[in-house]
Amino acid sequence: MKLNINYDNVKDSYLFVEIAKRVSAYTAENPTAKLIRMGIGDVTRPLAPCVVEAGMKAMAEMGNAETFRGYSPDSQGYDFLRERISAYYARFGVKVSPHEIHVSDGAKSDCGNIVDMFDRDNVVLVPDPVYPVYVDSNIMSGRKIIYCNATEENGFAPLPDDSVKCDIIYLCSPNNPTGSAFTYDGLKKWVDYAAKQGAIIVYDAAYEAFITDDNVPRSIFAVDGARECAVELCSFSKTAGFTGVRCGYTVVPDELCGGKFAKMWARRQSTKFNGTSYIQQRMAEAAYSDEGIKQNMENIAAYRKNADLISAALGEMGIYHTGGKNSPYIWLKCGTDSWTFFDRLLKEANVVGTPGSGFGRNGEGFFRLTAFNTYENTKEALERIKKVL
Repeated sequence: MKLNINYDNVKDSYLFVEIAKRVSAYTAENPTAKLIRMGIGDVTRPLAPCVVEAGMKAMAEMGNAETFRGYSPDSQGYDFLRERISAYYARFGVKVSPHEIHVSDGAKSDCGNIVDMFDRDNVVLVPDPVYPVYVDSNIMSGRKIIYCNATEENGFAPLPDDSVKCDIIYLCSPNNPTGSAFTYDGLKKWVDYAAKQGAIIVYDAAYEAFITDDNVPRSIFAVDGARECAVELCSFSKTAGFTGVRCGYTVVPDELCGGKFAKMWARRQSTKFNGTSYIQQRMAEAAYSDEGIKQNMENIAAYRKNADLISAALGEMGIYHTGGKNSPYIWLKCGTDSWTFFDRLLKEANVVGTPGSGFGRNGEGFFRLTAFNTYENTKEALERIKKVL
């Protein structure tokens, strides 16, 4: 028996596990410290009332023999949810057919699982800094990874280099961790590049609901040519506060690989996944109803207000940053190495953020704050940070 030796090339500790260890050690020594957490991208506002109501109704159905549901009839998801997601895309002018939508328990799972579709010899291109799951899942599979530089000079929204050859491209817009977002023109350049390379774009649209600029697309499929070269991962976690509920979906267009990719993904899911629970899917359906969208946008508006507050405070301090607009993340230049800055904010301001170096080499010297806390805590955290800096 041989273990997968590719795991030897993965860092021993996932970024947020290391953060949790340091925070735990500090609080053990300082039990009265009142920490304000602005690190991990976890939501804090409760689920929309109509979503809770839908969940309770679905739970009641499960307690009745006549309405009980067992295994989902299709690992791709119930028709009622796929049709609702399709209608959601139509709201911003993008056509996605229900059968192209594959429901899951979250975008992170799909992000990690989609590597099953690709040959080991494919070369993977990711921006740096980058969400660690894109990198780690491919390292675990033994693929070669190359990087394109996202930097202060390009506003952390890099464009493709035609001289670089690759097979798989990971893009996230609005971006985690930098908060930057591609315009239509910028994303079109990536689509054209992928078409020339014969590559596939794995596009993470988890934060699309935070977009406010008209020149920033909500979906890669708003860009001509994307249906021939991209899959899109999306999540209810940030749109509807589902981090503790778990539901997401992947869109695989019919045109991709002549339809073969969709067949492979459906086959993979039916073999390794029993489907998202009926209760979760009813809750997700409610989240994309007219009332659900209205209630969820009230929550998102509160997070946007926090982001505006953070961005304004950093501007007053003369600190370079990206994000805050179109995104719940604010990516700031910290003027020192990232973990030193992390420890300083933790110990001197009792504020928890995320070291940029955890997202890649180009993240060194930068730091991520999130807008997912309460307005009061966000305001207090900024006052503390100002005193420290």
